[in-house]
Amino acid sequence: MTKFYSFHGTVTMITDLVGHNSEGDGCNKLISVVNEMGAIVNFVVSPSTYFVDHVMVAAGDRVTGYYDGNAPAPLIYPPQYQALVMVKDSPYQNVKVDYFNSQLISSDGRLRLNISPYTQMVLTNGQSFTSIPANRDLIVIYGPSTKSIPAQTTPYRIIVLCLRLL
Repeated sequence: MTKFYSFHGTVTMITDLVGHNSEGDGCNKLISVVNEMGAIVNFVVSPSTYFVDHVMVAAGDRVTGYYDGNAPAPLIYPPQYQALVMVKDSPYQNVKVDYFNSQLISSDGRLRLNISPYTQMVLTNGQSFTSIPANRDLIVIYGPSTKSIPAQTTPYRIIVLCLRLL
């Protein structure tokens, strides 16, 4: 179970990551994000980083980057995290990346999923997921939710993270 942490803000810069691990091959990027309070985070984006809806991001886009809160991170400023999932803001959908238990409640207890026959369930490679999504790390794409605690929603789509992304 991955402990997903997130940072939300505006992309200020995207550069090729150059260093001893990436060797400037163009496959790894550094995406700088600043939030409304001026805090900055650099996300290391590799080919295994999952971009919801496979969107292209650019400077000026509002994004949320998810990373493993238990993974080691260098003690530098601004902080630099290996991005597991990146989400570009959309006014038409909400996204939650988290572990969902046997009752399909997120690990923070804020969202409960009500699966319908119309909920699309897929793997990160786009193939159908035909099992039960409980007790897994999920990317949940949804619209309206109730005001209860936990909020309840019927997701549009669930992307099942079967394997560790990195």
